[in-house]
Amino acid sequence: MRRTALLACATLLTGLLPLAASAQATAADDPAPVPVDRFEGEVPFAGQPAEGLFTWGGDADDPPALRLDERADAPEGGKVLAGTYDISGYGGFTHDFAAAEPAHDWSAHAGIRFWWDGQNNSKKINFEIKDGGANGEASELWTTSFTDDFTGWKQIELPFTDFTYRTDYQPVGGIDQVLGLTEAWGYAVTLPTGGAGSFAMDGVELYGKAVQSLRASVVTDSAVYPVKEGSTARVRITVATTGAVPVDEPVTVAYGTASGSASSGKDYTPVKGEITFPAGTASGTSRTVEVPTLKDRSSETAETVPLKLSVTGAKAPAETPQVVIDAHGLPYLNAKLPVHKRVADLLSRMSLTEKAGQMTQAERGALTAQGDVAAYDLGSVLSGGGSVPTPNTPEAWARTIDGFQLRAQATRYQIPLIYGVDAVHGHNNVVGATIMPHNIGVGATRDPELAERTGAVTAAEVRATGVPWDFAPCLCVTRDERWGRSYESFGEDPALVESMETVIQGFQGARDGRDLKDAGKVLATAKHYVGDGGTEYGSSTTGSYTVDQGVTKVTRQELEAVHLAPFETAVDRGVGTVMPSYSSLDIIGDGKDPVKMHADAEMINGVLKDRMGFDGFVISDWNAIDQLPGDYASHVRTSVNAGLDMMMVPYTYKEFSTTLADEVKAGRISERRIDDAVSRILTQKFKLGLFEKPYADTSGASAIGSSAHRAVARQAAAESQVLLKNAGGVLPLKKSQKVYVAGSNADDLGNQTGGWTITWQGASGDITEGTTILEGMRKAAPDAEIAYSSNASAPTDGYDVGVVVVGETPYAEGVGDVGNGNDLELTAADKAAVDKVCGAMKCAVLVVSGRPQLIGDRLGEIDSLVASWLPGTEGDGVADVLYGRRAFTGQLPVTWPKSESQLPINVGDKAYDPQFPYGWGLTTLGRAPQGGTSTLKALALVAKAAQRTGSDAAGRAAVNRARLLVQQRMSSGITQATAKPFAEADHLLLTGRYGDAVARLTEAYRAA
Repeated sequence: MRRTALLACATLLTGLLPLAASAQATAADDPAPVPVDRFEGEVPFAGQPAEGLFTWGGDADDPPALRLDERADAPEGGKVLAGTYDISGYGGFTHDFAAAEPAHDWSAHAGIRFWWDGQNNSKKINFEIKDGGANGEASELWTTSFTDDFTGWKQIELPFTDFTYRTDYQPVGGIDQVLGLTEAWGYAVTLPTGGAGSFAMDGVELYGKAVQSLRASVVTDSAVYPVKEGSTARVRITVATTGAVPVDEPVTVAYGTASGSASSGKDYTPVKGEITFPAGTASGTSRTVEVPTLKDRSSETAETVPLKLSVTGAKAPAETPQVVIDAHGLPYLNAKLPVHKRVADLLSRMSLTEKAGQMTQAERGALTAQGDVAAYDLGSVLSGGGSVPTPNTPEAWARTIDGFQLRAQATRYQIPLIYGVDAVHGHNNVVGATIMPHNIGVGATRDPELAERTGAVTAAEVRATGVPWDFAPCLCVTRDERWGRSYESFGEDPALVESMETVIQGFQGARDGRDLKDAGKVLATAKHYVGDGGTEYGSSTTGSYTVDQGVTKVTRQELEAVHLAPFETAVDRGVGTVMPSYSSLDIIGDGKDPVKMHADAEMINGVLKDRMGFDGFVISDWNAIDQLPGDYASHVRTSVNAGLDMMMVPYTYKEFSTTLADEVKAGRISERRIDDAVSRILTQKFKLGLFEKPYADTSGASAIGSSAHRAVARQAAAESQVLLKNAGGVLPLKKSQKVYVAGSNADDLGNQTGGWTITWQGASGDITEGTTILEGMRKAAPDAEIAYSSNASAPTDGYDVGVVVVGETPYAEGVGDVGNGNDLELTAADKAAVDKVCGAMKCAVLVVSGRPQLIGDRLGEIDSLVASWLPGTEGDGVADVLYGRRAFTGQLPVTWPKSESQLPINVGDKAYDPQFPYGWGLTTLGRAPQGGTSTLKALALVAKAAQRTGSDAAGRAAVNRARLLVQQRMSSGITQATAKPFAEADHLLLTGRYGDAVARLTEAYRAA
């Protein structure tokens, strides 16, 4: 949660802190209440690192307005904290203690209390305390809530024992997940959403005497204990204390088997007893309770035996541990049977509720309890962008996902979860993982084999953390670079996108899915079906977005040729899942209004499943069904009947599964449709081998971020670099040259990796492990004099060449749409750096961005220009081509415009006059082929012969030689007459029409 100060510091702290008991105890055993806030002016409106009250919110309108009001009815003193709010996302306020002072010790007290002026609106108010860590904004967050269901002033008491660790958000990834209270850094209040409101608060203080149950807890080593029938479950019960000190009072644990789905005396031997941990027992001491199970029948479903624990003197476990006698002897459990028979057997046994659960996907951080996995028979859990475990390490990912899988073992058929993530350019949520170039850069490589290898590395790292499903690749064909998702596309040409779909085999392996069970493979997702790259500027109705989630308006021929073609290829390649787009489709001439893709039965049932023969399952996008018209029941009904098989309903998983079952019972969704959806989901789970191995196979975890994996990313970064201009042969650099480096993106790993890196939107700075472009240059030429000045403020005298690395800062999706606070211009600081460096010496400018930037007004002063795209964590790859270790070979995957007014501009357009055409890319591989039209005639003969005989390697070689020859002639000035045939030649090359490609290149040569 990004929190910003509302007001500058107004006064110095003079009152009532630090929080040590300063009054006489009201009773012999109770400390006196200790004030935290009286709101009389002793705490200013300020922010970290100072002490103060400040507000925060999800957007500019969400932070509340705070004030100190004089009120005659103030419960404490003369003033109260009052405010107004109207919150659409999230918002509230915080009191942080000064980071320059010691944290406060709250451990002597039972809880925190305050006066609240009730509005009787039945809204829930979340109250959060900050524990441990470096300061208030880098501390663990623990939360509880109360309901405003009263009128007038009421003192709200919140025992510390009620606070729970926040699993949806921790600002620094958590510290020790123990509410120690010896280092408290303040509190925060989250105000309700859904309408304007006001509040008043007064007299925050600590009260009561701390009880041992705050400092001591009883935990079990697991929440679920699956055992084979006839085996004995061993439940380890441990007492633990804050600070690992011995308990000062006895802790007793009464235990006994309780009623579950297993039968006492038939399925298990009941047990009952009591464990005592005497005063002085060391923290971490354990005792074991054994629950024997019995053999009865040869085949049956899983059965549960809850072990009820009653704890005195400590906090009880959050969940009642359950012994689970594994399902056994049923046909669907037989791995030797064909998948379709296993699916049919399991489906025939499932209830409607269980089927609805399989069609439901919840967000990890939104689960109200991990036990909901079993309670709602969930089929899937996901981590959205930035939804990470604590700490964000591969080991923690595996533990977290195994914990969810463990809960699924408590269901009667023990159907494993399929856990999903958006690993769109490497395992990009995990710190230390290998981050590949974004797809736009992979498209620039024109290297299908390398694309497959990037997919294989990503799959290996994803699966090693316990994740079997990746929401990638994006097969959108980007047609307007104002779109904030442009970099998720391989390019503007469907033929280029199709050629890069080798990445699917990198993810999944063999087309028939036989490799999915392997440790290094994951289920892939073709997204976003269909036409999300063609949405018109200004057509979006989502917030302030301008392009994303808008309307794609095309003829049926354009739809087939441009947007559907990549998905047909994906189906042919055996892709396991497909995700529809948020966008709407408007087919010109069909007489119909635009249709949201999540409701488009013609395109999902008709085209994807029936015509293309897609036999995987369709997963919705994040909360996408909520964008459909009508009430919630109609959202569910419409989307499922349109062909969606699983719904990504991050926060409404309970409501969705219940509504889905109700719609089936009412006859508005057929049982046949449900059975089809669940069969598709179960098929992929069986193919993935999850029934046999539901837990993480971490044998490959040591390779996450390894040198071998980074070598693939380094090669991809190098091959993605597109040399647009190279006057005077400035590039490659010589190691003997003195180099002046400048620009905002030269030494910023976060900018270099872009959006969808560690968090959804990404961030600037050292957000993960990797090498910046500047660091890569210094490693490539360790003995060279390489100076760095981000804003080019350092003197420029005495250098042989300048390298200015400019471009964008991270964004994702519609947040990055042009017109939504973004444009295609360089920043003023970057422009100034280019002007200064290129005005002082020979210079190369690298543009690190997810889409072309408007550079034409400075092109004359730039000697060499490189489209660096978003190269990922391996800046060494960029340095490799800068210093000639590898040659520049990349080609533009999209057209580079002269101005924003030209957009959209794409290969094949009738009017086509770009700065640089699609397919453009100079090389430093060697000298361009010599000769003119005579050479082109000879190459044309070779290309035509290759086209006739299907000799692809020979055909591509002939076209590429012709391209380099023509490009050399054009480099003195690209015109409309040369750009159009040049770009179209690259499209013809990708579609195997080699002779036609050379003919178009010859046309460009003659026009030059």
